[in-house]
Amino acid sequence: MERKEFFSVLGVSAGMIFMAPMLSSCSKSLTDLSGTVASGNTTGSAVDFTMDLTIAANATLNNNGGALLVGNIIIAKTVSGAYVALSSICTHQGGTIGYDSAANRFHCPNHGANFATDGSVLNGPAQTPLKKYNTQLTGTTLRVYA
Repeated sequence: MERKEFFSVLGVSAGMIFMAPMLSSCSKSLTDLSGTVASGNTTGSAVDFTMDLTIAANATLNNNGGALLVGNIIIAKTVSGAYVALSSICTHQGGTIGYDSAANRFHCPNHGANFATDGSVLNGPAQTPLKKYNTQLTGTTLRVYA
């Protein structure tokens, strides 16, 4: 390794050590591509986050049939008004599912798999249900947790 390469690697390593506390805090608050804002742990098996439904980015969840993606979780307010949260990753080949409010189901556009609001498979090619998360509404705050 040349001297120049050594100092380059050393600089990147030192930068990562400095940035590590900031990077770990990224899971505490997440804004996804749709502008949805959630606070808490939005990843892994220890999912536990809250959403303020008065924030404009989260307002679609105030309407029956509305849905939002937060990380790898899709949250929907079903046509009956119940909140559901499921993994947004199709168990067939990893496509991103969406909520079909007209049919009150979750649909993977890649290969046509459909899932019920409890995550169970309605039709394949997926064979495994989606992971379901608990939801709790308190006032205008929606909590999603494992």
